[in-house]
Amino acid sequence: MSLLSRVITTTNSMDTKSLNKNLHKAHQAKKDEFYTQLVDIEKELKHYKDQFRGKVVYCNCDDPFESNFFKYFAANFNALGLKKLITASYVKSPIVGGQLPLFELEGLKPSGKEPFKIEIKEVLDTDSDGAINLDDVEYLLKHDKNTATPLKGEGDFRSEECIEFLKKADIVVTNPPFSLFREYVAQLVEYDKKFLILGDQNAITYKEIFKLIKENKLWLGYDNGGTKWFQVPDDYDITTESRKKIVNGVKYFSMGRILWFTNLDTTKRHEKLNLYKKYTPEEYPKYDNYDAIEVSKVSEIPADYNGVMGVPITFLDKYNPEQFQIISDSRYHDRQSFADDINVINGKTLYRRILIKNKKVKNDIKKYDR
Repeated sequence: MSLLSRVITTTNSMDTKSLNKNLHKAHQAKKDEFYTQLVDIEKELKHYKDQFRGKVVYCNCDDPFESNFFKYFAANFNALGLKKLITASYVKSPIVGGQLPLFELEGLKPSGKEPFKIEIKEVLDTDSDGAINLDDVEYLLKHDKNTATPLKGEGDFRSEECIEFLKKADIVVTNPPFSLFREYVAQLVEYDKKFLILGDQNAITYKEIFKLIKENKLWLGYDNGGTKWFQVPDDYDITTESRKKIVNGVKYFSMGRILWFTNLDTTKRHEKLNLYKKYTPEEYPKYDNYDAIEVSKVSEIPADYNGVMGVPITFLDKYNPEQFQIISDSRYHDRQSFADDINVINGKTLYRRILIKNKKVKNDIKKYDR
C-alpha cells in the first residue's frame, strides 16, 4: 500500500470514527429529548413553595421557548416570592411551538439553533388584570432587551459560562439529560446546590448516586408513582403502541419509572413506615452468601427483626432516616470479600436490593409483645 493510500485509509477511518461518534451523540441527544408536562411540575412543586421564597432558581438544560419549567416559574414568580429566575438553553428544541409558543424577540431567533439565557428579576402586572401570568412575562421579554440574551458558548451545563450561572443559583430545577445524570448530579454536589430534578429509577443503582442516598445527601421527592407522559419530537421512534399517544397533534411518550430526586426537605421522609409483619425464618430466607434476610415487598418489612434486611429499591420512596439505616446495596456493599451481588437465594440472583436495618426495632418489639 502506498503512503498516499495509507493516508487516505487512515483519514477515512478517522472520519468514520468521528461520524459514528457524532451519530451516537445525536442518537443519545434524541433519547434525552423529554419535555415535562406542566401538570407533573405543578403536582411536585406545590410541596416546596416555602423553600423557594427569596431564592434564585436556575433551570438549565431548558429551552425557555418550550420548557414548562420556565413556564411554571415565570408565571408563579411573585407567588413563590422568587428573587431571580435564570434559564439557559443548550440548543433550540425541535418541538417548535409545542409547549410554549410565546415569543418573537429582537436579537433571538426562535426558529434557529442559537443558545441563549433568560434572566428575570421582576414580573409586573402589565395588563392590570390583577394577576401575574404569561402575558406579563411575554411583555417583559419583548420590552426589556436585557432579560433575554444570546450565550457566548453552546449552553452546555458543563461550560464555564453556565457554571457561572450555577454559582449564582440557590436551587436548580429541571429535567436533565438522563444519559448524563451521574455527571449532572456530581456538578450540583460539587457546587453545594439545592436541587429538584427528574431521573430514571435505575439511577438509584448507580454507585455515585447510591452513595449520596446512603449519606442522606439526596433522596426522593413526592410524586413518584404511576406513569408520566413526556412530550417528544415528532420523529421520536416509539415501538410500543401503549407507550405513545398524540394529543392535538403533539406526540407523547410514557415512562413509568421516572422519579423526582432532591435534597430539599420533604415531610414524607419524616413519616414513620407502619410495620405489621413478624419475622419467621420460613417467610424471610437468608441470602446464600451474606447475613441478611430477603424481604421481597416493602410493605412486608418485619417489625421485630433487628438484623440486616434486603429490600427492593422502591423502599427509598418510603425511607425515613430516623427509622431506618441504609447499610449498603447488594452490589456496592461494604464486605470486600464478595466481588459480586450478594442478593442470592438458592443460587438465584434477585434484582438489586438495598440493605437496611430498623433503628426502632425495640419499640416495635414492645408493640408486638415479643
